[in-house]
Amino acid sequence: MKFGIVSYNTEYGIRPDVAAREAEARGYESIWLPEHTHIPVSRETPFPLGGELPEEYKHFMDLFVSMTAAAMATTTLKVAAGICLLVEHDPIVVAKAVATLDYLSGGRVMFGIGGGWNREEMANHGTAFEQRWKILRERVAALKAMWTEEQASFHGEFVDFEPIWCYPKPVQKPHPPIYLGAVSKAGLKRVVDYCDGWLLVDPNDDSLERATRELDVLCAARGRARESISMTVFATRVVDAALVERYAAAGVERTIVWLPPDSADVALQVMDAAAPLIERYR
Repeated sequence: MKFGIVSYNTEYGIRPDVAAREAEARGYESIWLPEHTHIPVSRETPFPLGGELPEEYKHFMDLFVSMTAAAMATTTLKVAAGICLLVEHDPIVVAKAVATLDYLSGGRVMFGIGGGWNREEMANHGTAFEQRWKILRERVAALKAMWTEEQASFHGEFVDFEPIWCYPKPVQKPHPPIYLGAVSKAGLKRVVDYCDGWLLVDPNDDSLERATRELDVLCAARGRARESISMTVFATRVVDAALVERYAAAGVERTIVWLPPDSADVALQVMDAAAPLIERYR
């Protein structure tokens, strides 16, 4: 079992370079950083977890700048997008940013993506909410082309370009692993169809076991080896040995510990509390 942290990356919480350096010193494998480019003040879209939108969602710092700060402050820690709202970005710009970071970090990038939930936020980027999954799939395919082909071209409904040079290429081959945040059956199909890993947000019932069984069925139906998909449980609030054993039994490779968003001192305390499990499961 590998252990990582996810920081909400606010300007008033623990800095990404500090969080990364402290996580590496404690033996954590990875740091994951979230993204909202902005939050529209006038918003009809409900918060997916219910209730009012937490304050920290308004204060996320830039994903790629923060990932770079984390990478430059460390030597072995993997640096991950957790998650990038790819449907709100130009894919050519993202391809260059991720590949550059993978090059500068010596191949330590993991790229988590999602479809997003905030209609108004997407609309400000010119993205239609109803088409987000089609757009996401095309942009993933375009990224892979730019990361692996010397003269990449792509012709789709939402992404279209003639042959281009796009350098640098990632250090990791064929490209940095792509993880998709998914909980539904449709989401798991997307994981199997075009991703390298699956992010499941802190399951607190039998959803993990049910979803892994569904993942097995989908892999068999599509002729994909189940072992080719890395499983990560994301943003676990309370971590103990019994929970880790449950995750391991379900085939989970990585547990990501959630850090509180508003206090560097409390974030370090949470890191310290989970650190003994790292040595135990090393």
